[in-house]
Formats: sequence, structure tokens, C-alpha cells
Amino acid sequence: MTTTTHVPGFDMLEDRSLLRTAAYVDGTWVTAGESGVISVDNPATGQEICELPALSRAQVTLAIEAAHRAHPAWRALSGKERAQVLRRWFELITEHGEDLARLIVVEEGKPLAEARGEVAYAASFVEWFAEEAKRIRGEIFDAPRASGRVVVLKEPVGVCVAITPWNFPAAMITRKAAPALAAGCTMVVKPAEQTPLTALALADLAERAGVPAGVLSVVTGHASEIGPELTGNPLVRKISFTGSTEVGRLLLEQSAATVKKASMELGGNAPIIVFDDADVENAVAGVMTAKYRNSGESCIGGNRVYVQSGIHDEFAAALAERTAALRVGEGFDEGVQIGPLIDAAAAAKVAEHVADAAANGARVLTGGATHARGGRFFEPTVLVDVTQGMLVTREETFGPVLPLLEFRDEAEVVAWANDTEYGLAAYLFTKDAERIWRVAAALETGMVGINTGLISNEVAPFGGIKQSGLGREGSVHGIEEYLEMKYLAWEGSGAASRPA
Repeated sequence: MTTTTHVPGFDMLEDRSLLRTAAYVDGTWVTAGESGVISVDNPATGQEICELPALSRAQVTLAIEAAHRAHPAWRALSGKERAQVLRRWFELITEHGEDLARLIVVEEGKPLAEARGEVAYAASFVEWFAEEAKRIRGEIFDAPRASGRVVVLKEPVGVCVAITPWNFPAAMITRKAAPALAAGCTMVVKPAEQTPLTALALADLAERAGVPAGVLSVVTGHASEIGPELTGNPLVRKISFTGSTEVGRLLLEQSAATVKKASMELGGNAPIIVFDDADVENAVAGVMTAKYRNSGESCIGGNRVYVQSGIHDEFAAALAERTAALRVGEGFDEGVQIGPLIDAAAAAKVAEHVADAAANGARVLTGGATHARGGRFFEPTVLVDVTQGMLVTREETFGPVLPLLEFRDEAEVVAWANDTEYGLAAYLFTKDAERIWRVAAALETGMVGINTGLISNEVAPFGGIKQSGLGREGSVHGIEEYLEMKYLAWEGSGAASRPA
């Protein structure tokens, strides 16, 4: 496979061997794809940076079969033994964190400081689930008859598939692979076509950590060709996907024939509610964090901001001032806070949403157009006089645009916030403790940030309701997604069977 020379970021790698341009199947680096190649570009420049093999459906079948063969030996290890391997993987990710961050900047576009943060976030899941591998617990309790016991075992699901997005190319893999491996499962990862290099570097580090061949494979290729094999192969018992609701529905439909266990982290349309009694400075800072991380390309990013009438104008002015000061540029530029959008289609969607809002009466306080750099860069934007019917409110914009909607009372804003098919995250800013409990309970989302715009961490259960997904990732609950429950009805193990 080819690699463009003198790519900024690649030249700075301390360990050049982490730049892998081959798929990783059953412990072997596969350089030839039977379906040709996929091209990876730099979102900041549009420059092609490398080509990777586009594996065929038959080649992906080999990866699944390898995972099936590797599963008995991997599950037979004790939780402590698996934990030791995962701990070493965590240490290697941390040790090579700067190189991983540089790969993320090159292929995904986010600023280097954010990429470093993502690597730390990704590593935290490996550390967390290394510890959880030793804490998988069953149950024993009395049966209806005194002579018996009910025994509940937790066993690994088996072969799992992870289909991951481009916006967090490291963290979305470790959040799935770490609990799977900790539970005793094996996994085949299909990273997004836009960002496979980070996934392959993680696979390289996993191999160095002692993850056996076949336990973790990374396949590259066209989703339309290899996706049906990942979802349809009967050897695969679990699928985990992060991406759009539309694709999630398709994957669930394809998985139905073999009744696979599924985890889905799908689209969002996160409301941010700022009440009159909120600390304006803290709320502005929280909204900036919730919205502009990764240039607004985050599923839990604030998509619509509801501000109560009493502070609306003050809040809007402060938010516009902070937004206008954001520095836009390439991820390696000093002090950059907003990078390019992932591709031309993403930039076009953001522009369409802003144009629709303006055509229907919204006003632009700052930004509102393609940045002077051109290409995929878009100005951080604040809109006011936005209404519920506009595209920017109804759809997930996935870009650096903040639409503000003014509301009068609590009942009104809760109804507006819940008026969506999505239910991933919401944010709430108020000093009123009673209101916090009341509104948090009324919001139809799986997560609520209260007086903060930063809610993601390895300790918390991440996931949504409604059409934003199924299951949870991270936390003590995350490993349960990769376990099956087996009940043993054990006659003769109870008190009545024991001698006097």
C-alpha cells in the first residue's frame, strides 16, 4: 500500500512502525485486499495520505473464523490473566500516546490538544476494564425447594464485531474492545473508512501487549461489501455499533436473521437548557465545551440551546463573544481550537442548516459561513431567533453551529427538548436543586449533564434511549454487554440435602 511522503504528523512519529497501512487479521498484517483499496485523506488539506487494502467479504470471513478459533483459549484464561494483558495494552497506549494523537490529527482533523485528550480517554477504558475483568460475578441463592440452589453464571458472549465511527477513532474502539476482551470474548473491529490508521496502531500495540492472534482483528474495506458479513455471519454473536441512527437500523435488520446481541450508540440531538437562575459565566463555558469539542462533530454535542427569557440576550452576547474568539486552523497549528470538518459532505450539511435558519428568520450573531481557509473549515457560528421547525433544530448538525431558542417556562422547554426521536444526552444549567431533580427526570435522554458540558468518562454508563441506541458502554455495566447469563438449577445443593 502507498503512503504519501512528508505528511505533517507522520514525519513527527517517534515510532514509525505504528503507521500501519495493512489490515490485521489473525495476527497477520494483510497488505492485499481482494476488493482493491480504500483511500485516506487529511481533512485539513484534502490531500490523500495513504491507501489501505479493501478486504473482500471472503477475507472478512477469515477474520471471523480466526476469532472463533481463538475464543476457547482466550475465555479459558482467568480474569486476572486477561487483566494482565489488558493492563499492558493500557501501558503501551499511554507510552505511545503522542504518536497516537498525531495519527488522529492527520486522519481525523481535530486539534492536537484534543487528540491527546482522546488518547487518554481511550486508554482509560482499557485500564478500567482490565480491572473489571477480575470482578465478573455470578449469583447463588435459595431455590423454592430447600434442597436446591439457584446458581447464575456470567459467560462471554463469544465472537463480537465492533463497527466504529471516525469522530473518535481511538476511544470508540477501546470502549468496545476492552470490555469484550476483559469478558473473555474475541473481537473483529471494522473502523470507519476515513480513520483506519488509529485503529491499526491500536492493534499493533495490542499485539505487543500479548493479545493472542485472532483475539483482536482489524479489517479495512468498504462497509457496503463487508458489512453484511459482519452482521450476517452466524459465528458472530454480538455486534456493537456507534454511528447514525439510519445505519444502526440497517445493522439491526441485518443482524435479526441470526438474532445477535446488539449494542447501539446512535444519533443525538442534545438539548441544552439554561434557566434564568443559572450562573451565566459557567453556563457559557459549559455550552462551549458541550458544543465545540471536535469542531461540533460529537454525538453528545449540544445541538440546540434553550435559554430562558430573563437572561437570553446577556447569554447570547457572551456566547457570541467567546465563539468569535475561537481559533480555527489545522490540528498541528499552535493554539487551534476548531479544526476542519471530516469531509465535503459534512461541510455542506452545516452550510445548509445555517442557510435554512437564515431563510426562516434566524439571525447570525457570529460566523455563519465557510471559513476564510476554505475547504472543510467552517466558522464557529451562533444563531438567534431560531425556532423548533428549522433544520438546525430538528436534525443533528454535527458541526460548529450553536442555535439559540428563547423559552418562557419549564413546561414549555421540557416539551421542546423532548420533541425529537433521539434521546442520547441533554444538559441543564440552574442553581435550583428541586428543578434539577424535576427536569432531569422529565428529560427523555439516557444522560444529563447538570451545570457541566463534560459528561464522558470511563466510570459512567454511556448510552441513550429512544432511537439513540441500545445498551451502555463504560462503567461497571459496560462489561455486561459482552456477557450472557446461564442459570443452573442445582438440586441436592441446599440445606435439606445436608446431613444433620
